[in-house]
Amino acid sequence: MLTPHHIKHTIPPVYDERSTVLLLGSLPSPKSRAEGFYYGNPQNRLWKILEAVYQTNLNKIYPDEIYLNGTIEAKKKFLRDKHIAMWDVIAECEITGAADSSIKNPVPNDFSKIFKTAKINAVFLTGKKAFTLYELLCASKYNVPYYLLPSPSPANQRIGFEDMVAQYSIINSNSK
Repeated sequence: MLTPHHIKHTIPPVYDERSTVLLLGSLPSPKSRAEGFYYGNPQNRLWKILEAVYQTNLNKIYPDEIYLNGTIEAKKKFLRDKHIAMWDVIAECEITGAADSSIKNPVPNDFSKIFKTAKINAVFLTGKKAFTLYELLCASKYNVPYYLLPSPSPANQRIGFEDMVAQYSIINSNSK
């Protein structure tokens, strides 16, 4: 049986003054923490979904970067170019493995610096746990609409790729 571990979020947010949407997960997975960037599990569909939403092949946009195999700088550049800020709801918590359902004692990140720097017009949460925690711990502090998106995690196979892309397309319409 796995035991819970106390995790502190160590990956900094990605944003700049041009960011107009904020994309939040709950907490980086162990694979993401090891990689040092968001959605680092190769089975996670987030980066492929964003390619489809923006109808682009990131290897062609950033030919000097091996994007899908993962340079962090290429991912950051893509996010900034598309006006997407990225971080997670949780700053620290107790968690067993990568299971969001096991999260206990969550402490939220402070998003005030992002909201002061950027003109965020919408917050998108990648999964029910991120949505619930943001709604409970953060939403009242920031007067910005927020929306639930399905989790791109490999554990969520109930939603097919095309449906996932259709739902995530709302990001593109808000990130202008």
